[in-house]
Formats: sequence, C-alpha cells, structure tokens
Amino acid sequence: MRQRFLSLTKSKIGEKGQAIILIVFSIIGLIGMSALAIDGVNAYVDSRRAETAASAAALTAALTRIEGGNWRAAALATAAANGYNNDGVTNTVELNTPPLTGPYSGNSEYIEVIITSHLRTYFGVVIGIPTITNISNVVSQSKPAVLGEMFPGYAVVSLAPRSECDRRISFWVHSEATLNLEGGGLFVNSNNPECAFISFGSGSVRVRDASRISVVGGARVQKPQLITPFPMETGIAPIPYPPAYREPRVGCGSKIATFDQDTGTVSPGNWEEDEIFPPDGATSLDKGVYCIQGDFIVGDGKTLEGHGVVIIMEDGNFKVSGNATVDLSAPKSGPNEGLLLYMPILNEGVIVLNGSDESKFMGTIYAPSADIHINGLDHLRGGAYHSQIIGYYIEVDGTDNIYVRYKDEQNYDTFAMPEVILVK
Repeated sequence: MRQRFLSLTKSKIGEKGQAIILIVFSIIGLIGMSALAIDGVNAYVDSRRAETAASAAALTAALTRIEGGNWRAAALATAAANGYNNDGVTNTVELNTPPLTGPYSGNSEYIEVIITSHLRTYFGVVIGIPTITNISNVVSQSKPAVLGEMFPGYAVVSLAPRSECDRRISFWVHSEATLNLEGGGLFVNSNNPECAFISFGSGSVRVRDASRISVVGGARVQKPQLITPFPMETGIAPIPYPPAYREPRVGCGSKIATFDQDTGTVSPGNWEEDEIFPPDGATSLDKGVYCIQGDFIVGDGKTLEGHGVVIIMEDGNFKVSGNATVDLSAPKSGPNEGLLLYMPILNEGVIVLNGSDESKFMGTIYAPSADIHINGLDHLRGGAYHSQIIGYYIEVDGTDNIYVRYKDEQNYDTFAMPEVILVK
C-alpha cells in the first residue's frame, strides 16, 4: 500500500514538473507572439516614418540646391524635424550625390537620402532580437533651369487643359483652310475625350515632315483623308498650365512711343494713346520694343513693316485684316531674340493672324491665355508664318493654303522652370 502511495506521489510530482515546463514554453510562446504583434507594429510604423522623413529630406535637398543654399544642412534639418537626428546610435542619415548605386548613379542631378533606423524592441529581446533595423532609401532629382526652345517639336500649340465640343474649342480647323506645318507639329493639350481636336468641312492639317500631331484627349475628324498623319497621336500625357517656362522679361520702362507723320514711322516705347495702334498713316515700326495698352489693328488696305520688333500686348487685342500687308520680324539677337508678339497670361484677348498673300510674320507668337485665329497668307504667293504659334484656344479657317514654317533659330528660347522630382 505504501509503495503504491509513493508511486502515485511520484507520478503527481512528475506531472507537475511537466506542467511547469509546458507553462514555461507557453509563456515563451506568448512573449514571442507579443514580440511579433507589438514589436512588429512598431517596426512597421518606424519604417513608414523613416520613409516619410527620407522623402521630405530628399525633396528639401533638391529644392535647396536649386535655390543655391546649403542642401546638405537643409536635408539633415528636415530629417531631424521628422525624428531622425543622425545621432549614430538610434539612426543615421546618409546623403549622396550622385547616388552610390542604381540607375541614377553617376548623375549629379540626383540626390540620394538613406535613413537607417535602429529600433529597440520590448519583447523581442527575450527571443534574441534586441533591435530591429529599418533602411529607407529615397532619390530626388533637381533639374536646373535650362535655356531652350519652348515646347520642342511643335510649331503650333493649344494650351487649354479643358475644352468643349460646341464652343470654347481647344483646336478647330474648318471651312476650306489647309494648315501646313514644317519643322514642327501640332500639340493640343485639352483632355476632352471626344473633341479636343476638331476637323470640320474641308479643313485640313498637313504635317510636311516627320513631326507629329499630338492630342491629350480625343479627336473628331469629319474627313480623315484631310489629316496627315492619320491616325494622329491621342491620349498622350498633358503639359501643365500655366506652362512651366519663364515668362518673357521684357518691357518699355518709361520710354514713350512717338509717331512721325512725315515719315510714317513709329518709334518704340509705351503707347498709351486712346487711339488704336498703329496710328493712322503709320507704315513702319522702328527697331525695338512696343508696349501696347489697347488694341493693335492693321485694317483693310493698310501696310505695316517692322524688323527687329517686339510687340507686347499688355491689354487689348491684336488683329490684322485679310486685305492688309504686313511684314513683321523679331530681333535676331539680344535678350528678346526671336520674340515677335507676346500677350502676357493676364491678357485673355484675341489674336487674329491674317494679311495679304505677300505678308510675313517671323518670330514666336506667345499668348498663353488668348484665343488665336489663324487665317490668310497663302503660301503660293509668298505669304507665310515663320513662327512658333502658342495660344490657349486655336482656330484655323478661311480658304487659304496656310504655311507655318518653324525653325528654332528664328524663334524665342527661354528657360524651362527648374523641377524637383521624387523619383524613388
């Protein structure tokens, strides 16, 4: 009996020992699960914070470098403000330009920010994981302002980001007009999926070289055989509006334009008279800049010649009649080289480009908020636009065979605005 009792006692003691072992392992398991749950969540949160801090630091660095500041100090300050102070213990912040590895290595436009964070665990230390390391690698690009042609590859540009199908049309060619393009194609920025580009009646567009017709939205073409190339490019990426180019920095200062009635010549400067410019009897514009605060109209039967001129339409409209003869060209040198007609973005006026078949325009016509109507100048008799024509809405009509011959060296170059891009 005693032997049996001792046996039962030993058995109970053994079971208690096993239970203790099981409890210990259960506790370890619970701690491991807690480590996964609590420390895992903390690690995820820290990873997101480090990525956000690295992105902010990379963008700050790129922007500060463009502005000419101490981009390294700015990046470190931004990282510290977001919780990563580069103390060498809990975290490090590494800055590289160009990046050490990857597709942008060797290109000094790119800045790499690497944040390494060492996060202490609460429960992970029990199972041999005292810290968790997160590494966030972000690359930004700082593109400096670059001098070059506006909207390269395009002779005619419609900037309107939105348009309608029955009015406020982004690009519209109709009647019997033919728009011939050489040296550059046509870009239509409207995102209207049905009618950003409209060709109606016998209106046609012919690109005479390898340039393109590019449309952000869709096209409505009544006669596809009148469009070359066809089908055109549709659904392409839009460009920002206002355009990312530095506006022309041109003005007349305090100089006042004067008119010599004996010679029919107008001198450059501000035209603040109530009467339309050019004044009645004017046939010639001297070389220089003209700042117009009213309408510029060359009426039927009038002639106007001006070489090396820049016309700034501060207010009002610019209109040339179909029976007028004009020969206007931009400066061939200096800060306004290639700029013929500029309507600042606050002027939402109208530009009517027309004239007799002997008329010529040479130089950029830049009116980012204006409606531009292109008419006249039949090339068979020598008339032509040697221009890059940039407007908000563009309409082409009439009966003439119109040529736009674009050459960069005859037109205006400006600075593309600097860009800061987060690329990784």
